[in-house]
Amino acid sequence: MFFSANLRALCASALKDKTIMKMPREILLEQHRSAAPKLDAIRREVLSAEFIREGRRVAVPKFRVADTVTLPLLVWRELIWPSRRIWTGLAAIWILIFIFNVSQRDKSELAARKLPPPSPEAIMAFRQQEKLLAELIGSSGTGDAERRKIFLPKPRTERMEMLTA
Repeated sequence: MFFSANLRALCASALKDKTIMKMPREILLEQHRSAAPKLDAIRREVLSAEFIREGRRVAVPKFRVADTVTLPLLVWRELIWPSRRIWTGLAAIWILIFIFNVSQRDKSELAARKLPPPSPEAIMAFRQQEKLLAELIGSSGTGDAERRKIFLPKPRTERMEMLTA
């Protein structure tokens, strides 16, 4: 136990004295960051020389504009691929909603479409039942409904004339 405590202390002091090594990725990124402005300057010089040689005076863009060919790939890399689990979950939810929607369709609509139209005897019987029901309820119910259907509101301009007169 005493030995392990001394070993820990020895390792901790050794780690404090040494600098932490950089990963190869970090070293490469530092080299590329320092080279990027130089490469951009070289690119601008070459392109401007080409445009001058051809007789065109065109401003060289500072940044490269994505081609129409690379744009879908760029969208895939930047928007979809990093969030692929989220997109997969959303797709699964939409599939479940679609399946639920299809399973909940009203089957009676399909059956009603397949049925032939009612026969004239059935229509006559239905009208007789309506008349009988109207007699049993009384004529006051149908009169109110007819009055409501007949009432038409007047245009607003006529109302204003009535108020001013």
